[in-house]
Amino acid sequence: MDLIYNSIFLEHDTGTHPENKSRLVSLGELVETEIKNGEKYLKLIHSQEYIDKVKKYCELGGGHLDADTIVSANSYKAAVKAVAATIQASKTNNFALVRPPGHHAFADHSSGFCIFNNVAIAAQYHVNRGKRVLIFDFDGHLGDGSLELFKNSDQVMFWSIHQYPAFPGNGDSNEIGEGKGEGYSINVPLPAESADDIFMNAFKSFLPIAQEFKPDIVAISAGFDAHQSDDLLDLRLSSRSYYELAKILSESFDNIFAVLEGGYKIEVFAECLYSFLDGINNKPYRFSAEPSYSRFQILEEYEYRKSFAIHKLSKFWNSI
Repeated sequence: MDLIYNSIFLEHDTGTHPENKSRLVSLGELVETEIKNGEKYLKLIHSQEYIDKVKKYCELGGGHLDADTIVSANSYKAAVKAVAATIQASKTNNFALVRPPGHHAFADHSSGFCIFNNVAIAAQYHVNRGKRVLIFDFDGHLGDGSLELFKNSDQVMFWSIHQYPAFPGNGDSNEIGEGKGEGYSINVPLPAESADDIFMNAFKSFLPIAQEFKPDIVAISAGFDAHQSDDLLDLRLSSRSYYELAKILSESFDNIFAVLEGGYKIEVFAECLYSFLDGINNKPYRFSAEPSYSRFQILEEYEYRKSFAIHKLSKFWNSI
């Protein structure tokens, strides 16, 4: 898995907002990829009215699409390139190193720093070609836009491991999808202060369902804000978890691509990203982070939540 990156993503200018260009600048000089315009893909997920709204805001110089989401003059251009990069990554099993992120974006509105839902657009692109898609979202925040967009689908399984309660507020174990999509949404809500031990248990415990689903393509919403140094959440992961889960993913599925979501602590962003890439690419872990462990009370709360999630999903899947 290689990075798909273009300097256009730096032109989404959010100033000192937590989601700013320093995230990518912190990685140093990167090889640039030629990326086409992704505008033609937007209507796979988003309404024309919303697309026009974003475009107009940017043409007028930018502003707040919502309380948390800022756009600048070139944000629309960067956002449609982010969509195209994600589609490109989905065809080549690569990592779309993009901004703005996307998993909080809904069909008709922005949310949580996200403008267009990159991973959802790529998933729908492949569903329209007869593919079954697993979206695995390990960002520390629930990808509520992705969950909402596919909650009625049995062609897209959405699986999220996230802190709960935390922004955006939902994502409890009882949210398992609706209609023909019932059982195809897997929410694993972690208590605050959950560390590597809980995170990896959550990953390994629900992985059999994802395998039973038999996806043609696995789409990873790769957010690194569950790291213990990140200021936007209260989880306690080390970079070892990103390495270990990626290694297991590469052993479990054939067609995997990823797209960047959150991760705001500049000092550890590169370590988290490259830990994930090394795991996917079956390379040795190159950093020295020690594993983190959860307090007993946190483990107890997690086990209760896990049991409830298993209870809700067990009537749909034989593997759990």
